[in-house]
Amino acid sequence: MSRGTEPVALLGLGVMGRELAAALLDAGREVTVWNRSPGRDAELVGRGARRAPDARDAVLAASTVVVCLYDHASVHETLEPLAEQLRGRVVVNLTTTTPNEARAVASWASDHGVRYLDGAIMATPPMIGRPGAEILYSGDEGVFRETRGVLDRWATSTFEGADPGRASLLDLAMLSGMYTMFAGFLHGAAMVGADGVDATGFARRAAPFLAAMTEAFALDAAVIDGGDYSAPVQSLDWSDLGHLVRASEEQGVDPAPIAMVEELRRRQVDAGHGAEDFARIYESLRRR
Repeated sequence: MSRGTEPVALLGLGVMGRELAAALLDAGREVTVWNRSPGRDAELVGRGARRAPDARDAVLAASTVVVCLYDHASVHETLEPLAEQLRGRVVVNLTTTTPNEARAVASWASDHGVRYLDGAIMATPPMIGRPGAEILYSGDEGVFRETRGVLDRWATSTFEGADPGRASLLDLAMLSGMYTMFAGFLHGAAMVGADGVDATGFARRAAPFLAAMTEAFALDAAVIDGGDYSAPVQSLDWSDLGHLVRASEEQGVDPAPIAMVEELRRRQVDAGHGAEDFARIYESLRRR
């Protein structure tokens, strides 16, 4: 059965939730909206959305319920009292959670006869409904297929498998790389800023360099997957970052971002792997 034309309920009208609802309204869908705090639905209602007085009313208005709340606790608080009303319905949860939190909601949904799909939004709110946006999904593949008429209004929809936590895991892993990169840029900006170099000028220099460096991801990935670090492109011994730590301290800047990387490198050197590839710091991080 396709859910390409059925009404949709959307719980949660933060910046992202409002964009999701707006994209469905733009597509001519019937949308019921609800938010825990009032006042965020005025524009959507003006464009044709139906305002639900409470979450129960919103759930009863549609067979597909989209959840985009603040965190796992808010999902739990909102959905658990509605277990009976949700029975037989589809829940697509786009709230940012950890993988185990996503699995916990999926387990709860299964126990109460709710068909569940977890999603991770790989886009900023302004990107919703536009090229370049992607949303990862995992859980019930049947739900994914049935709801494509809704999902594809927002972004490129990619199914990542039956494990409900997989979409969240991929999302948070990529965000980990992003935030670490941002921290590295800000650390560099602080270093040069101590000598009066403005951050804007530093960004112009740093952006193309860092973009070019991302090409090394594929090389590192091939080394990691092959499990052989013995033919280094850049060895751990050669990659001593102590001078970066010292330079940061000389500038009066906290060396924490680069000191963290140096600590991971040092663990592998101390274990006797100094002649091996820098990618081996993966072994300092991996789950045993």
